[in-house]
Amino acid sequence: MELKPDTQASTTEHVDVAIIGAGPSGAGAAAWLANQGITVKVIERQHFPRFSIGESLLPQCMEHLATCGLLEAATAGGYQSKNGAAFTWRGTETCIDFRNKFSPGPGTTWQVPRADFDQRLIQAAQDKGAMVEFGSLVEHFVADEKQPQLRIRREDDSCYQLVSRFVLDASGYGRILARQTGLACPSVLDPRCALFTHVADHIDCPKHDRNKILISLHPELSGVWYWLIPFSDGTASVGVVASRETLEAAGSEDRERLWHLIKAEPRLGSLLTRAEQIRDTGRLEGYSADVERLHGPGFAMLGNAGEFLDPVFSSGVTIALDSAVRAAPLVQRQLQGETIDWDLAFEQPLRRGVATFREFVLAWYDGRLPDIIFHQQQSPRIREMISSVLAGYAWDQENPFVAASARRLTSLAEACRQSPEQTISEQVL
Repeated sequence: MELKPDTQASTTEHVDVAIIGAGPSGAGAAAWLANQGITVKVIERQHFPRFSIGESLLPQCMEHLATCGLLEAATAGGYQSKNGAAFTWRGTETCIDFRNKFSPGPGTTWQVPRADFDQRLIQAAQDKGAMVEFGSLVEHFVADEKQPQLRIRREDDSCYQLVSRFVLDASGYGRILARQTGLACPSVLDPRCALFTHVADHIDCPKHDRNKILISLHPELSGVWYWLIPFSDGTASVGVVASRETLEAAGSEDRERLWHLIKAEPRLGSLLTRAEQIRDTGRLEGYSADVERLHGPGFAMLGNAGEFLDPVFSSGVTIALDSAVRAAPLVQRQLQGETIDWDLAFEQPLRRGVATFREFVLAWYDGRLPDIIFHQQQSPRIREMISSVLAGYAWDQENPFVAASARRLTSLAEACRQSPEQTISEQVL
């Protein structure tokens, strides 16, 4: 197919790979490809550093950062260590320690201010040779097996045509190619809304473990939960997730709504008694999204640009990086002349892990997973299996809670409800 020149573009550039978005998936893919000597250009709408939520990573990320050659740059950030997740509900507290898990691999990671973290990753990709253009918008996309093209509009309103041999969409919530190709479709998850901010937390409670994200459940309102993510400098990210209707009923404006709901959860309210809000309250809604497929002629979608689930288990950056390390070697092989079955080699394996996370998200909201997490009498082996998925190892088919997530979560939850005081063994699986 011969592509027609874009009459709105004044000039044309050529690269091997064009990447839309400079977040973790874009930076990861750019770094890996540039390290192979492939000419890469990243187009990013915003200027970095820029704020983003999704600040609590999972241990699986560490292997992916290493694969992309970004681990050293990230380590230099001096971020807050994270070794698990703490949970609280109606005065009951428990935790999942990622170091005690079923799957092999790292058991610790970080809690990161994303503005700094993302800046370090994309700078490291630039250091490896990737070109990055900030403040530019992808206006138009033409799919093509050999020469996909983008029309880019710069901040000075000039346009140019970027022709590549492959395009990776890492545009996150922008979901550029999903929208422009008509592949966007609704998520199976219910629509929810998040309110969030950063605070100087001033937490002095000796029982508070800054090495874990704290996830709290509202004592009365089903489906309402909170995150508290401590950072290494004494600040923290705090947020609440609920239906839009629940949030609107909690006050007249978002800051009031956020703090009204925080004070309604005894543990979180107590920890944040002395907290000082240091950035405006943010809102994100309608974030769960999906696509009919993750690839097409000359392109593939990474991370949130394809499917985004829910922030409850911090899976976003893990899925983003996993998609990057799967896609980048396939792009290299295709550029070398190999015919790649993108469905078999990329979409199917990536979707399997996403499906595992999705089942855990569904189980969180329908009550099965809270019943499991707050039942502390399971066998250590079952606890390790649950820990592995929550640590990001959602692709480990050796784990029964990956191989058959829905069925085994249901069986375990039923056993926990029926025997609240008894030890639950692996026989229930």
